Amino acid sequence: MINKSTDIFKTGLIIGAMACFLPASGISKEKPNVLFIAVDDLNDWVGCLNGHPQTRTPNIDKLASRGVLFTNAHCQAPICGPSRASIMTGLYPSTSGNYLQLNDDDIKKSNEATREAIFLSDYFEQFGFKTMGVGKLFHNGDGANAFSEYGGVFEKMGPKPEKRFNYNPAWFEDKTGGTQTDWGAYPEADSLMPDYKYAAWAVERLNQKHQKPFFLAVGFVRPHVPWYVPQKWFDKFPAAEMITPPYKPDDLTDVPELGRRINEAPMMPDTEWLIETNQWKDVVQAYLACVHFVDAQIGKVLDALEKSDYAENTIVVLWSDHGYHLGEKNRFAKQSLWGRDTRTVLICSIPGGNRDELCSHPVQLLDIYPTLVELCGLPPNPANEGNSLVSLIENPWSASWEYPALSFYGKNNVAVTGNQFRLIQYEDGSQEFYDVHNDPYEWENLAGTGYYHQEIKKMQDFIPAKQAGLSPFSSYDFNEYFISLTKRE
Repeated sequence: MINKSTDIFKTGLIIGAMACFLPASGISKEKPNVLFIAVDDLNDWVGCLNGHPQTRTPNIDKLASRGVLFTNAHCQAPICGPSRASIMTGLYPSTSGNYLQLNDDDIKKSNEATREAIFLSDYFEQFGFKTMGVGKLFHNGDGANAFSEYGGVFEKMGPKPEKRFNYNPAWFEDKTGGTQTDWGAYPEADSLMPDYKYAAWAVERLNQKHQKPFFLAVGFVRPHVPWYVPQKWFDKFPAAEMITPPYKPDDLTDVPELGRRINEAPMMPDTEWLIETNQWKDVVQAYLACVHFVDAQIGKVLDALEKSDYAENTIVVLWSDHGYHLGEKNRFAKQSLWGRDTRTVLICSIPGGNRDELCSHPVQLLDIYPTLVELCGLPPNPANEGNSLVSLIENPWSASWEYPALSFYGKNNVAVTGNQFRLIQYEDGSQEFYDVHNDPYEWENLAGTGYYHQEIKKMQDFIPAKQAGLSPFSSYDFNEYFISLTKRE
């Protein structure tokens, strides 16, 4: 058990902020509890998002039926570390400079804005909540020391076989960098998986008596690579029957040169190789098996909540840190500004609130912080750059919402997502522009047609004119563009 220091509020209390009224959602006048569930590398291959016809996620789907599912939610950075840093600080990467991978204990070292930031869990603790966490919450678990009680990360990504089964970039002359990417049935028992242990830890906490309202965070690592889970999960998805996602071999011909450079993941397998070796369906099988496995672990936690004393007074929010390509655009990776990687899962369930509702407005993981603050009746944190989603939770369809979602991958590389269109603009001014209603896979770049000039201009207006320099604590060792960027900064 890891207990953090009691001296956690170096920035002091927020004084004079007006407390928000609780929404008309039926929540108790007492401060509600929060169950905060993170899932690593989960794209829209969940049943309620209709991302893949063969996926099995009954527990995530059940949660969605009990709340509001945001179908157009996006991360602020398409890789674990900066995405989670943004969620927990309430700051855009363009403010924090945390665009790339970094250690948890370096998040607040980037610049003045991060030094003054209060982590989400710390903010709740400041107002009387007991904060508990387990698993992958920040990139390194809780390397930021932001939970009063932390249950650890156990073996982090789980046990590994002595030799890889199917993939290692070291086997190929044209691959550079390292990755845990591999797939296969391993280990023998669920009990050996870290997510199994995280669920058990969370269930134990839900069965305890708590004198204070609690903020309980549970971070699951699957379906992050390696795509290893026991054989019984693979058996539910026969490889020969797997449906692969749509793929267009010449998809990148209309993508700017800088866009192709930025989105390179040279350590990862590509679609052409998996087609040649007849392994694409095997990868789809492995990913779906991992998704099904983690859904079962999530189900244990949700069932424990439902049977506990806290069922009627606990807000549940479930999110994934970013999406993931499974063959689209000739890649198996995150680490791009295309919608496949920025789009993510976000569900919010409130006792007495709306049930089985969909919201298609563009929202951000950055919005979680101010949303939970408002739902729990706490004073707003004026440093938060996201927008509370309470109005959408109360009225998903007709609520006025004029905000886009912003995603960053290095300074001045940004994606702007609206209701129908997506703009990607790179630091050299080159662009991609897509009508995602009619082109959901972003196959036709419309930026150069001239027809959408006004729409592009409207979306450009949301891009921060001044963006923070890259944090000196950033780390990247595989993409030549980002290696040069870290040297430049």
